[in-house]
This record gives sequence, C-alpha cells and structure tokens, in this order.
Amino acid sequence: MKRVLLSWSSGKDSAWTLHLLRRNPGIELVGLLTTLNSEFQRVAMHGTRRSVLEAQAEAAQLPLWIVPLPWPCSNEIYEQRMTEVCKRAVDEHIDAVAFGDLFLQDVRAYRETQLKPTGLEPLFPLWEIPTGELARAMIAGGLRARLSCVDTKQLPGSFAGREFDAALLQDLPPETDPCGERGEFHTCVYAGPMFSAPLSLEPGEIVNRDGFMFADFQ
Repeated sequence: MKRVLLSWSSGKDSAWTLHLLRRNPGIELVGLLTTLNSEFQRVAMHGTRRSVLEAQAEAAQLPLWIVPLPWPCSNEIYEQRMTEVCKRAVDEHIDAVAFGDLFLQDVRAYRETQLKPTGLEPLFPLWEIPTGELARAMIAGGLRARLSCVDTKQLPGSFAGREFDAALLQDLPPETDPCGERGEFHTCVYAGPMFSAPLSLEPGEIVNRDGFMFADFQ
C-alpha cells in the first residue's frame, strides 16, 4: 500500500482526486494537506472558512494537516512551511503527495521540483483529462460544489455563488475552461461520493476584493 497525503484546496478538483484515489486498492490515504491564511482563517484563493474546511475533512473521514501561512506571505516563507510539512510526512512514512492539477505544466513542474529533495513522490491523478469531460464526469458522479471565488478579469462576477452544474457549464463563456484551471473560478465542495454525508452550506454575502468576487459560505 502506498501511503498518500492529498493536497486539499476545498474545491472540486482535489475532491475528485480524493474520489479517484479511494478507488485505487494500492493506495492508503492518510490526510488532507491545506494551507490556511492565518489572518483570516480561510483557504487562500478559494476563500473557504476554516469551519467549512474542518467539516469537509470530517465528511471525508481523514485528518486535516493545516499549514498556517501569514498574510502577506512571501514565497520564501511558503516554501519553508512546506519543507517542514514534507519532513513530517517523511517521518510518518508517507510515500507520496497527490495534487488535483489538470494541465498547467509550470505548476506541475514547480511541485515536482519542490518535492524532489524530500523523496516524496508527486501524483497527478487528473492530469490531462479533457476538462470538459472531467467537469461533466464530476457532476454526473454526484459531486456538488458552489463557486466561491471568481476572477472578474476573466469571468463576470455574477457567477460567484452559483452551483457547479450543467447549467453553469452551458453559461460559461467559450474561452473559459470548464474546470476553471486558469484561475477563472474556484469552488467549495459540499457533497459527493468522497464524503460520508453532505455538508449544509449556508450562503453569506458576496463581496469584491481586489478584482475577485468572493461568495461566503458557512
């Protein structure tokens, strides 16, 4: 059995990665690894509250490995914190770290470079699955998520808070990736085959911060 730690963003791609890994009999999932903005107690970019993140981990029945990051956070501090958590993983006999990346080669190369000195194997279960096909498979497979963050430079802010469903895919502009892999949007997962039970998400306010429209859930 390969012991695997999953990089967890609170969104649909990491959730679907969890689903696929669980179907692999050669893999033992040992935890969800998440960076958290210490100033606001939220997942960076996705804007997911810590309370929702903890509810996701409980529903996934996996321990949460939280890496606290200051705000603002330099790349040097980020890499130092990640080096520390990788050392912990090695000490706990973990073999690999899995990521929900889809096709951005520079992101994958960065992860591979950072993990190489640690001996931890990087895994990319969703890599190069066509994103339209992947999005439809997620929805058909029972994954439920809402758009928690929208980059208003790439997508109208009115998409914030919407359900990630077939209607959303149909309404996305043609140039928008169906999974938002270029940062057009981020999601917060609340149900799916990777969870023991659905989360009850209460919608809150929708606010614009620095060109990003955030939909709050609790």
